[in-house]
Amino acid sequence: MKTLHIVCALLSITGFSYRGFLKIFSPEKLSAKWLKITPHIIDTLLLASAIYLVINHQLYPDWFNWLSAKLVALFVYIGLGFITLRFAKTNPTIIPSFILALTTFAYILAVAKTKQVWPLMI
Repeated sequence: MKTLHIVCALLSITGFSYRGFLKIFSPEKLSAKWLKITPHIIDTLLLASAIYLVINHQLYPDWFNWLSAKLVALFVYIGLGFITLRFAKTNPTIIPSFILALTTFAYILAVAKTKQVWPLMI
Protein backbone atom coordinates (compact mmCIF):
# COMPACT_ATOMS: atom_id res chain seq x y z
CA MET A 1 0.00 0.00 0.00
CA LYS A 2 2.90 2.34 0.74
CA THR A 3 4.24 1.70 -2.76
CA LEU A 4 0.85 2.56 -4.26
CA HIS A 5 0.84 5.78 -2.23
CA ILE A 6 4.32 6.75 -3.42
CA VAL A 7 3.56 5.92 -7.06
CA CYS A 8 0.31 7.91 -6.93
CA ALA A 9 2.13 10.87 -5.34
CA LEU A 10 4.72 10.83 -8.12
CA LEU A 11 2.03 10.50 -10.80
CA SER A 12 0.07 13.32 -9.16
CA ILE A 13 2.98 15.78 -9.12
CA THR A 14 4.01 14.76 -12.64
CA GLY A 15 0.49 15.40 -13.89
CA PHE A 16 0.24 18.70 -12.02
CA SER A 17 3.60 19.81 -13.40
CA TYR A 18 2.54 18.89 -16.93
CA ARG A 19 -0.75 20.76 -16.58
CA GLY A 20 1.04 23.74 -15.02
CA PHE A 21 3.45 23.97 -17.95
CA LEU A 22 0.53 23.65 -20.37
CA LYS A 23 -1.27 26.46 -18.56
CA ILE A 24 1.78 28.68 -19.04
CA PHE A 25 2.79 27.73 -22.59
CA SER A 26 -0.26 26.13 -24.30
CA PRO A 27 -3.44 26.71 -22.29
CA GLU A 28 -5.66 25.56 -25.15
CA LYS A 29 -4.34 21.99 -24.70
CA LEU A 30 -5.75 21.84 -21.16
CA SER A 31 -9.18 21.08 -22.54
CA ALA A 32 -8.23 17.47 -23.37
CA LYS A 33 -10.67 15.14 -21.64
CA TRP A 34 -7.96 12.85 -20.22
CA LEU A 35 -6.37 15.87 -18.50
CA LYS A 36 -9.63 16.48 -16.69
CA ILE A 37 -10.33 12.86 -15.64
CA THR A 38 -6.94 11.27 -14.90
CA PRO A 39 -5.91 13.61 -12.03
CA HIS A 40 -9.11 12.79 -10.14
CA ILE A 41 -8.49 9.06 -10.43
CA ILE A 42 -4.86 9.35 -9.33
CA ASP A 43 -5.63 11.72 -6.46
CA THR A 44 -8.48 9.50 -5.24
CA LEU A 45 -6.12 6.51 -5.12
CA LEU A 46 -3.53 8.69 -3.39
CA LEU A 47 -6.00 9.80 -0.74
CA ALA A 48 -7.44 6.31 -0.24
CA SER A 49 -3.97 4.80 0.22
CA ALA A 50 -3.07 7.59 2.66
CA ILE A 51 -6.19 6.96 4.74
CA TYR A 52 -5.48 3.23 4.72
CA LEU A 53 -1.87 3.79 5.86
CA VAL A 54 -2.91 6.18 8.65
CA ILE A 55 -5.55 3.78 9.97
CA ASN A 56 -3.51 0.62 9.50
CA HIS A 57 -0.42 2.05 11.22
CA GLN A 58 -2.44 4.06 13.77
CA LEU A 59 -0.72 7.30 12.74
CA TYR A 60 -3.46 9.63 13.87
CA PRO A 61 -2.39 13.26 13.65
CA ASP A 62 -1.61 14.72 17.06
CA TRP A 63 -1.26 18.42 17.63
CA PHE A 64 1.21 19.36 14.89
CA ASN A 65 3.31 16.27 14.46
CA TRP A 66 4.79 15.41 11.06
CA LEU A 67 1.53 13.92 9.78
CA SER A 68 -0.40 17.05 10.74
CA ALA A 69 2.24 19.15 8.96
CA LYS A 70 1.75 17.04 5.83
CA LEU A 71 -2.00 17.47 6.05
CA VAL A 72 -1.80 21.26 6.44
CA ALA A 73 0.71 21.46 3.59
CA LEU A 74 -1.59 19.31 1.44
CA PHE A 75 -4.40 21.86 1.84
CA VAL A 76 -1.97 24.66 0.93
CA TYR A 77 -0.83 22.65 -2.13
CA ILE A 78 -4.44 22.05 -3.22
CA GLY A 79 -5.25 25.75 -2.84
CA LEU A 80 -2.21 26.78 -4.85
CA GLY A 81 -3.12 24.18 -7.46
CA PHE A 82 -6.59 25.71 -7.78
CA ILE A 83 -5.08 29.15 -8.20
CA THR A 84 -2.59 27.88 -10.79
CA LEU A 85 -4.94 25.80 -12.90
CA ARG A 86 -8.34 27.45 -12.45
CA PHE A 87 -8.28 30.99 -11.14
CA ALA A 88 -5.06 32.51 -12.47
CA LYS A 89 -5.51 33.93 -15.95
CA THR A 90 -2.15 35.58 -16.70
CA ASN A 91 1.41 34.27 -16.47
CA PRO A 92 2.41 36.82 -13.79
CA THR A 93 -0.20 35.14 -11.57
CA ILE A 94 0.15 31.56 -12.82
CA ILE A 95 3.94 31.26 -12.49
CA PRO A 96 4.31 32.28 -8.80
CA SER A 97 1.40 30.08 -7.69
CA PHE A 98 2.82 27.20 -9.73
CA ILE A 99 6.28 27.59 -8.18
CA LEU A 100 4.78 27.85 -4.68
CA ALA A 101 2.68 24.72 -5.30
CA LEU A 102 5.76 22.77 -6.43
CA THR A 103 7.69 24.06 -3.40
CA THR A 104 4.86 22.98 -1.10
CA PHE A 105 4.90 19.53 -2.68
CA ALA A 106 8.66 19.33 -2.11
CA TYR A 107 8.03 20.20 1.56
CA ILE A 108 5.42 17.41 1.78
CA LEU A 109 7.95 14.94 0.35
CA ALA A 110 10.64 16.10 2.78
CA VAL A 111 8.29 15.74 5.75
CA ALA A 112 7.26 12.27 4.58
CA LYS A 113 10.89 11.22 4.19
CA THR A 114 12.22 12.65 7.49
CA LYS A 115 9.06 12.39 9.64
CA GLN A 116 9.95 15.89 10.91
CA VAL A 117 7.78 19.03 10.78
CA TRP A 118 10.84 21.12 9.87
CA PRO A 119 12.78 18.65 7.68
CA LEU A 120 15.46 21.14 6.63
CA MET A 121 16.40 21.92 10.23
CA ILE A 122 17.90 18.48 10.90
